[in-house]
Amino acid sequence: MYGPTDLKKNVLITLDGQPYKVIEYSQKVMGRGGSIVNVKVKNLITGALLPKTFKGQEKIEPAEVETRKVQYLYKDDDKFYFMDPESFEQYELVADMVGEAQDFMRDGDEMEIQFYNGTPINLTLPKNIWLKVTYTENAVKGDTTSSVQKDATLETGVVIKVPAFIKEGDVVSVDTETRAYRERQK
Repeated sequence: MYGPTDLKKNVLITLDGQPYKVIEYSQKVMGRGGSIVNVKVKNLITGALLPKTFKGQEKIEPAEVETRKVQYLYKDDDKFYFMDPESFEQYELVADMVGEAQDFMRDGDEMEIQFYNGTPINLTLPKNIWLKVTYTENAVKGDTTSSVQKDATLETGVVIKVPAFIKEGDVVSVDTETRAYRERQK
């Protein structure tokens, strides 16, 4: 069992028999040592967001979720197909469940699917992914400081902001949560 202060971003909990993921977390300390924890949770089955407040010594049940490594195979209409590399079992997820993760997915990439009672409920990408820059404007000569940002299209089609010194063909690391450029491959 979790206490309210054990809740942090990305912790999985059970509320009313449904699995939820903590999206936002804030804690207010009240007088005499009491505290209130405000969270925003996402239902991993319906996708609904819900604000929730926990007080003092409330007990919160962790979600019994199984995580399996999978390999992304392909997309067909609004369905995405994945395979367990050990058992070769295949899983199908709808576009709503994949969400913005599809902006960073390439055929053959490894990621994780979370299962609740044997049903796939959530897709998790690695925190950082290396992708090739397929299009970007050339930097203006002399304007190559790292504070100047420009758009770059990556091999998956997603457009992110990168420093001016990045060129077509460079491979860059992208934070999949914030969609931010991290570094260029050496």
